[in-house]
Amino acid sequence: MSFSLAIVGRPNVGKSTLFNRLVGKRLALVDDQPGVTRDLREGEARLADLRFTVIDTAGLENETDDSLPARMRRLTERAVEEADICLFLIDARAGILPDDEVFAEILRRRAGHVILAANKAEGSAADGGVIEAYSLGLGEPIRLSAEHGQGLDELYQVLLPLSDGFEARAAEEAPETNVAVPDEIDEDDDSVPMPTPTKPLQVAVVGRPNAGKSTLVNKILGEERLLTGPEAGITRDAISVRMDWGGVPMRIFDTAGMRRRAKVQEKLEKLSVSDGIRAVKFAEVVVVLLDAAIPFEVQDLKIADLAEREGRAVVVAVNKWDAEDHKQDKLRELREAFERLLPQLRGAPLVTVSARTGKGLDRLQAAVMQAYTVWNRRVSTGQLNRWLESMVQRHPPPAPQGRRIKLRYMTQAKTRPPGFVVMCSHPDKLPESYSRFLVNGLREDFDMPGTPIRLTMRGQGDRNPYKGRREKNAGALKKHLGKLPKKKD
Repeated sequence: MSFSLAIVGRPNVGKSTLFNRLVGKRLALVDDQPGVTRDLREGEARLADLRFTVIDTAGLENETDDSLPARMRRLTERAVEEADICLFLIDARAGILPDDEVFAEILRRRAGHVILAANKAEGSAADGGVIEAYSLGLGEPIRLSAEHGQGLDELYQVLLPLSDGFEARAAEEAPETNVAVPDEIDEDDDSVPMPTPTKPLQVAVVGRPNAGKSTLVNKILGEERLLTGPEAGITRDAISVRMDWGGVPMRIFDTAGMRRRAKVQEKLEKLSVSDGIRAVKFAEVVVVLLDAAIPFEVQDLKIADLAEREGRAVVVAVNKWDAEDHKQDKLRELREAFERLLPQLRGAPLVTVSARTGKGLDRLQAAVMQAYTVWNRRVSTGQLNRWLESMVQRHPPPAPQGRRIKLRYMTQAKTRPPGFVVMCSHPDKLPESYSRFLVNGLREDFDMPGTPIRLTMRGQGDRNPYKGRREKNAGALKKHLGKLPKKKD
C-alpha cells in the first residue's frame, strides 16, 4: 500500500458508502440514520491501478466534552493526523453547514493533504451545494456519488500524482533486508503452520455488551485505538487491527456485543450482530470474553457454542478479574461451571484477565497459541487405527437387531479443526453416545483439549464386492459374442 486515505466529514454524508465502494466489499455498516460508524475501520482499496489503505471514520461532531460524540471526534482527529491524505466529504444536497466550515479549518491545520469531495452530487439538485463548496477554501470539489459509483475517475486523477510522491518516499525510507534461504527443505515436516506477516493469525474477541472487549484489544495494542467508555454497545462494526503479539503476527477483530435475539429489535443492532458472527466465521481462534461478576450467562453459553459449531479454536477469558476479592474460590467455581455448562469445549483454555490493568495478557496470549496449535494437530493413520482397535476392544460398539457394527478403518481427513473419518458397517445405526465416546477418547489420548472435533461415520456396507460379478461378466460376454460376424457354411 503506497499511502493511506482517511474519509472524514459530518455524520451521514456517505463516508461508509464510499469506503465500501473503494474496497469493493460491504465491510462497513451503512444505514439511513446518522452516526452509524464509531470506530476507525481500515480496508485495502483499489481504484484502477492504485492500491492504498482507506480509513472510514466516525462523523465529525462539534463536541469537546467527555461525551461519546466527543470521544468519537478525538478518534477521528487522530486518524486525520496519521493519514497521508484526507478526503473531506460534504453532502452536496444539504449544502455547506456551519459544522463543515469548522471541520475545514481543523483539516487545514492538521492534515498534510486535503481533497474536497461533494457526495450525493448526482442530478441538478446538487449543483448549488457543489458551488457552495468553493467557499471552504480547499480547492475545487470533486463531484461524487458513492451510491452509484460516479466521479471515481476524477478522484483517481487527483490521487495519482500524490501516489507517485508517496511511492518515491517509501522507496527511499525502506530498509535493506537480507533473507536467509535454508539449504534443505524437509518435505515430511508436519509441524503446525505458524502465522506469517502476510497471513497473520485471525483472532476474534466476542462476548456480551460491556464485557470489556474494546478495552482488552486496546490494552493488547498498547494504545487507545478503539472507542471505549462506560456505555454498553459502543462498538457496532467488527473492527480488525493488525499487530505483533508476543512476536506472532495477528489480526484481532473487536466485535459488537451480542445480546439475546429477543432483545435485538433495531435494524442497526441486527446488522452489528451479523457483522460479529461473520468475524467468528472468518477467525481461527475465538476469545469468548466473560464478565467476572456475571459469568456464564445464557448468552455467553450461546456465543461459545456458536464458535464451537463454526469449528473455531476457543479460548474462554474472564475479564474484570482485578475487582474480585476471593479469587481462588471464584476460580474454582468458574472451572466447575465451565466443565458442567460447556462439555463440548471440555479442556479449552480458561484464563483470567484484567483489560483495565493489563494483568493476565501474557497468559491469554499463551492460551491463544495453545488453542491454535491443537486446532492444527494431525495424527498419523497408523496411530489412529491402533487406537481405534484398542477402543473397540475396551468398549465394543452396540449390536442393533443382533448385528454387530464393525469399525474397520480410521483416518484424519482434515485439520482446522481436526476431522476424522471412520469406515464402518451400518453407520446410520451407530448411536450418538458411541461417537461421543470416541471423540472424548481422541481428546484425551491425542492431547486435543477444547478444540472442536469432527467425527464422520462412513459406510462401506457388508456387500460382497464380487457379488454379481459373474452375471455381469456373462452378460457382457453374451453381448460381445452377438456382435461377432457369423461363420458362413
